[in-house]
Amino acid sequence: MGAIAVVIRADQVLLVRRRKEPDAGKWGFPGGHVEPGETALAAAARELVEETSVRASPQRYLTNVDVVIHDDAGVLLFHYLLAAVLCRYEAGRPIAADDVSDARWCDIADIGTLPTSAHVQEVVAMAAMAATPGS
Repeated sequence: MGAIAVVIRADQVLLVRRRKEPDAGKWGFPGGHVEPGETALAAAARELVEETSVRASPQRYLTNVDVVIHDDAGVLLFHYLLAAVLCRYEAGRPIAADDVSDARWCDIADIGTLPTSAHVQEVVAMAAMAATPGS
């Protein structure tokens, strides 16, 4: 199981470009494996710092994302269940580290122009609604 940190700040979302498979070269959320005994909320915050140096406090679960990838012959290559965690930005400037090659704040309106991992746009939409006061 993995956890991803979804951090919204004004009209931007923090995204990283994955360095490793699956999805090498694509943009997605900072995140990674949940360690034994660790909650997905804590894992999202930890992975966020490890991959970007940005600190944020986990607020709540947004959704779960199944990542299932097969090769051309239909053989299963990867299957991850990711807990998407809405996090409130606290501090830090994105600096790519660990297994990401780039980290940056992206305008939410421009997400559709980036090569992204599956489900990024829909999770961003959920997060933007959840981060809006009164929603």
